[in-house]
Amino acid sequence: MPVEVEALRAIEQSVAPEVLRRIHESAEAIIAAKERGGKVAVVTGSGPNIHEGVTTLIAELMRVGIIDGVSTSSAVIAHEMGGTLDKVKRCAGAPLGVNPEWLPRGGEFELTEMRPEVFAEIIENMPLDTELMAKLEDAAGKTIIKAAGNLGYPMGLWMEKLSLEIMALARAHGKTFEEVAGLGADERTMIGIGARKGLPVMVTIPQLVGGGLTGLCIGDSIPLLQRATRLAHMLDSADVIIESAVALTQEIHDGPFELYTGHGLWSAWQGHFAYSLEGKKLIRIDLDPALDEICRIEKEGGAVQSAIADGLPKTKMFKVPFRMEMSGFARHEGSTAIISDLGVAWPLIAQRVAERLKIDLQFMSYPQQTDQGKATREWIVREVKPLSRARILESLAVSH
Repeated sequence: MPVEVEALRAIEQSVAPEVLRRIHESAEAIIAAKERGGKVAVVTGSGPNIHEGVTTLIAELMRVGIIDGVSTSSAVIAHEMGGTLDKVKRCAGAPLGVNPEWLPRGGEFELTEMRPEVFAEIIENMPLDTELMAKLEDAAGKTIIKAAGNLGYPMGLWMEKLSLEIMALARAHGKTFEEVAGLGADERTMIGIGARKGLPVMVTIPQLVGGGLTGLCIGDSIPLLQRATRLAHMLDSADVIIESAVALTQEIHDGPFELYTGHGLWSAWQGHFAYSLEGKKLIRIDLDPALDEICRIEKEGGAVQSAIADGLPKTKMFKVPFRMEMSGFARHEGSTAIISDLGVAWPLIAQRVAERLKIDLQFMSYPQQTDQGKATREWIVREVKPLSRARILESLAVSH
């Protein structure tokens, strides 16, 4: 998807002045870090990051050297394995003979639209109920774009079965699940470009529950202590950390190895690796206005830090809905909260950084509701391919 400068200017003009100021401030922090040879890490959740094309944009920013590492959720890994976004036909499952007790609320069952070569690889490695697929094709239903794999047949089932094999390969080769899966993934996914460029893409411990069995296989591929340590090294190396539509970031602000706002004291005391967020730039793209309010309260009078110093409950003091990560983020001097749709904020940040660093981006995301955003989703469905088992095995054989 090419960069449409006029469309980005129109998006920029729709943004509130204070939000735009923070977007520009964040872009300048990234530019300054890259100009001095520093690193940028991204902490993503799932859901909106996938649907808005942001994970695909992050993959592009990794390709051109702007982003140097990513932590994400197991759901995102599962979706990237399936090709990020795909088209499925949704039909009532029970009339097709699918056990109603297995079906989610609404009773719908999904058929994945697939390329012939993808179908060929699946049927070579897994028995398929072609009769059920024929019934789905003939049944009345609705075709939609959604996060890839997931509950679509056969892609979702294939990815879960393949996950068991990837977990075993990861253990045998001393790699993370994400590294091995990336070997077979499209290079326009975060795991795919990460594997090709040797950049870390890791699931955080709080985000391991997602993507069905895939999430469990990711968790079982390496010990939790090693996972936390690898993530700590990635965050330690970053000058700028961007958080994007993610709820569970305790590992960053309140983690076992973080010293400045977290609980790393005893780990460091006992000789484990530890790091500090002090002096780093934290950027959080979030729609929750409570985050902005907590940051305002802290910056005006240090009330969050004072509450912690006095051992007082923060939730009752500030009279706003409070999430765990707000505490560390608000207390950090280098934090910037962008209260905005991430589908708006990310392309504006990416374009400003790329222009200033004179980098040519080959892909740009746009807000999902715009014409460009709709075209972007169709492009991802058409161009970003599902993971290939054969490519994984070939890559591992070459590495020997």
